[in-house]
Amino acid sequence: MSEYTPPKVWKWDQASGGKFANINRPIAGATSEKDLPKGKHDLQLHSLATPNGVKVTVMLEELLEQGHKDADYDAYLINIQEGDQFSSGFVEINPNSKIPALMDHSTTPPTRVFESGAILLYLAEKYDALLPSDPSLRAECLSWLFWQMGSAPYLGGGFGHFYAYAPEKFEYPINRFAMEVKRQLDVLDRQLADRKFICGDDYTIADIAIWPWYGALHTNILYNAAEFLDAGSYNNVVRWSNEIAKRPASIRGKMVNRAWGDLDGQLRERHDASDFELRTQDKIEAEES
Repeated sequence: MSEYTPPKVWKWDQASGGKFANINRPIAGATSEKDLPKGKHDLQLHSLATPNGVKVTVMLEELLEQGHKDADYDAYLINIQEGDQFSSGFVEINPNSKIPALMDHSTTPPTRVFESGAILLYLAEKYDALLPSDPSLRAECLSWLFWQMGSAPYLGGGFGHFYAYAPEKFEYPINRFAMEVKRQLDVLDRQLADRKFICGDDYTIADIAIWPWYGALHTNILYNAAEFLDAGSYNNVVRWSNEIAKRPASIRGKMVNRAWGDLDGQLRERHDASDFELRTQDKIEAEES
């Protein structure tokens, strides 16, 4: 392998960007003028069913499971491959052009919330749910929430990119980030050795934040890397992940804004609880045929 010598000043070379070269860019701001749609509910989510998007839809479905009727929401698909995240309407909600982004129209003026961890915390505080009230347990929960926000870039932008998306396989970054991810899995496995959930007996936003990322490795949902990472050997993580996967809110939440995989598991837009039965992609395409 030829050695790369960095130039004195970096310049953007779109051809070297791998799978997402057409959407990644070194500048912020809108590239198109387009307003976002608005549905009937106060909570308006604009997202995609990546792990960060799944966090928020699982959270919203958990709130509805608990009986918080005013947590009902409209979820609109942001197709990042088509550059929807660079529309003027989306950039108004999230200047960083990353999904998910939430608008809460129950406040005056409406409140924008971006970054998935911030959305989880905002909703937990708004509905007094899934966040411990005891100061010590609350601190523990927030520590794990922010652990996830800081750790996942090593899994996604680091390991996932170089293992699954880079234009060619490079040994050093794959090994370096695989080591980090396995250390993170070991951290979780030790934490869950004597706890039902991340912070103890109660299911919290810490679990909701961590599960779509680290709970998806042993099932091969992320990066087709279960065998490479030996993800199934982290028994406590597997037990915890499988238990969360059975929750009704998890089953529904991972369907929302999903635009790939089995058609009956795709609810590309969500506006009502009945949509899970009536508006999945298999039914929509059957109606259109």
